[in-house]
Amino acid sequence: MSTPTPRSTERTISTASGWPVLFLVLLTLLGAAALMLVNIAADKPSAGQIIVAILLVPVLGVVTKGFFTLQPNEAVVLLLFGAYRGTEKRAGFHWTNPFYTRSKVSLRSRNLNSERLKVNDKRGNPIEIGVVVVWRVADTAQAVFDVENCNQYVSIQSESAVRHLASTYAYDHGEDNEITLRNGGDEVAQALQQELQERLSKAGVKVEEARIAHLAYAPEIAQAMLRRQQAEAVIAARQKIVHGAVSMVEMALNELAEKQVVSLDDERRASMVSNLLVVLCAESEVTPVVNTGTLYH
Repeated sequence: MSTPTPRSTERTISTASGWPVLFLVLLTLLGAAALMLVNIAADKPSAGQIIVAILLVPVLGVVTKGFFTLQPNEAVVLLLFGAYRGTEKRAGFHWTNPFYTRSKVSLRSRNLNSERLKVNDKRGNPIEIGVVVVWRVADTAQAVFDVENCNQYVSIQSESAVRHLASTYAYDHGEDNEITLRNGGDEVAQALQQELQERLSKAGVKVEEARIAHLAYAPEIAQAMLRRQQAEAVIAARQKIVHGAVSMVEMALNELAEKQVVSLDDERRASMVSNLLVVLCAESEVTPVVNTGTLYH
């Protein structure tokens, strides 16, 4: 059984301000130039002073390699011959050991707009899904040392998380108030964010928000699913109309009975109920027919 690789841990390092060092470099450079000019103008120039002035130039060149600047929400990871020394996060003009290797890391929030993936939902229906992920680097050491390419790692892991999410939930029409991709809303977004955080934590990434940006049936079944949705909408509307019509007929019969407007036997009540239901449930306007006789003639 392989031993898990220990995860890197970020530690802070304080570098010197670059302005005092820059002042000393310029002052030394002016001194070397003055020393060179004095010896050139002298009748008997000092070879030692000339050599010192000449050697100061490459030394100052090495010193200037230690200057670097940081913008707000930016960090630099410092290494000395492959060994991690620390991370500087303070914005400004800095100077550090010229032999440090520096790797800048952005701490700003970034958006990942994933491609539209074609996957199967919980019921095996092919769907198209795309997500938007807002993330940022929280641990610079893990982002630099524990993964090869942080941006590519986030993209690949996000795609894997979306595929797993789609196979966990149905597109819609859940049973027993089951959460679906279409009506899940915040619950689905929270599940996606939690899974992304678990996958990306080893890269030192903090997932700030994750939401579904595109959701649709695959083109090959889109028309069939649209017809099913339309049929279900018609059935639901019919059920509501019938329920309302029955309630209105019941109310009419109760009002007639309570106020004793007319006395109806069972056959007349059945006829009245039938006529009222036809009028209330018909899709188009009903043309009334006046019966000048009786119900039996």
